[in-house]
Amino acid sequence: MPDLTFDDVSITYRTSERGGRGEVHAVRNISLTLPAGGTLGVAGESGSGKSTLAMSVLRLLPANAKLTGRVLVGDTDITELSFGALRALRWADASIIFQGAMHSLNPVRTVGQQIIEALELHVTDSWRTEKERKARVAELLRAVDLAPQKIDAYPHEMSGGQKQRVMIAMALACEPDIIIADEPTTALDVIVQKQILEMISALVTDRGISMLMISHDLSVLATACDRIAVMRDGELLEVGESLRVCLEPEHPYTRQLADAFPTIGDPASRLNPVTRRERPAAAAERTVSDEVLLEAKGLNVTYHGRGAALRAVKNVDLEVRRGEILALVGQSGSGKSTLARTLVGLQHPDDGSTVRFRGQELPRKGRALRAFRSEVQMVLQDPTAALNPKLSIYESVAEGLRVQRYPGDEAERVAQSLIDAELTPPERFMTAIPQELSGGQRQRAVIAGALALGPQMLVADEPVASLDASVRGEILALLLSLRDRLGLSALVITHDLGLAWNIADTVAVMLEGEIVEYGTTEQVLLDPQHEYTRRLLAAAPTIERAGA
Repeated sequence: MPDLTFDDVSITYRTSERGGRGEVHAVRNISLTLPAGGTLGVAGESGSGKSTLAMSVLRLLPANAKLTGRVLVGDTDITELSFGALRALRWADASIIFQGAMHSLNPVRTVGQQIIEALELHVTDSWRTEKERKARVAELLRAVDLAPQKIDAYPHEMSGGQKQRVMIAMALACEPDIIIADEPTTALDVIVQKQILEMISALVTDRGISMLMISHDLSVLATACDRIAVMRDGELLEVGESLRVCLEPEHPYTRQLADAFPTIGDPASRLNPVTRRERPAAAAERTVSDEVLLEAKGLNVTYHGRGAALRAVKNVDLEVRRGEILALVGQSGSGKSTLARTLVGLQHPDDGSTVRFRGQELPRKGRALRAFRSEVQMVLQDPTAALNPKLSIYESVAEGLRVQRYPGDEAERVAQSLIDAELTPPERFMTAIPQELSGGQRQRAVIAGALALGPQMLVADEPVASLDASVRGEILALLLSLRDRLGLSALVITHDLGLAWNIADTVAVMLEGEIVEYGTTEQVLLDPQHEYTRRLLAAAPTIERAGA
């Protein structure tokens, strides 16, 4: 079994001079070794160069990339391989689990066909015939805890966790010596994430595979890897044993990454998402009004199709008070987003359900519904998808004002919304298009668009799921700041219990369409009464638990 070695590797992207960037140095003089049978995590935020480094192992870099130094699989320098030799190395010697299973799987081919494709390209004595290849696929599906019958399923017929398992099965198909896992659990809920991490770790241990895992979350890497290397701006900052890097970091940036994800129960991070070390004095003095702003009673939502009915929300009672941040927590498919869409009038509830805003029944149509939507605004999960790539930030923020026929000065209101979202000075961002902003700036632009109409309440659907560690803290701090400065209430949908500990006054836990636990953040997270809440808490990765 070969070692994987990066020997003084530098990678540069050649870009258009018109863009003003010229050469971009993505990786700078990296020397790292993944020993045979070992596990190495590479941590860093977007733009740190970690994925570029990982893609170089299989020579998957784009044509405008230039690599210097050596990338060795055993004694083989992959930069010197012919295409035929490189194709033989891919899958058979080293394979990759890509980050987005939804985008990496072909939607018009069954998962069995996609796994068999690798077996057909790398035939061995173990799977020479079609029958043997199908048997191998069934074996792989069982290895990743999927029923062999899934061989005939299409990707859209599977959950996010099942699709990720299929990606792992594909990576294992040709019995490689080295697995590269690029953010394999991003956007998965905590229970599925735990299952995927445990499965990867067990497969690596049982089969003696070497693994290189990429992530921005140190707690995830501490769970799965023996050693961790930390990168920033293409440079290697430190490398060492996982527990030492996480709990006794040498570099301030590593400490920043470790502090970005809170420990539930840690008083320093309660209502303080930016750092666990300096808790604002005002945090302890927060009070929530008794005035109920949004209320649901006996709320049911049923989807009908092809003669079958699916009850997505079941008898939910919920209320959000003025100045309150309520975290709605649960796994994918629990009904959280359906409930949120119903509360803002985008989905009709079943007859007999009651939704009230400021004591009045939620309007179903017409001017009354449009007026209500100026009071309650949504912040969508993916800022890249939420913003039109062809429109300037000014146009995106002003869109709601134009729909609602805002009578005041549009430019002044857009500028104030950008200031409220902490995009200052606003003139710098008004003419920019989304591609010119960072992920955190794009999310702030989405929030600015929601703030433009002066709403009383925000409904934020996984507002930080796609963001880096430090940016996550900044956006959560912004939500707290908006509550304090503007008196906003918020319903935050999340599968991240740490987020609830960071900013929420109240937590509601949702399972299969029902609210199974509901109370103050301290009650629910520190003294959970329902078994499902305890499962969520046990599944959340923490550095302390990983090293225990």
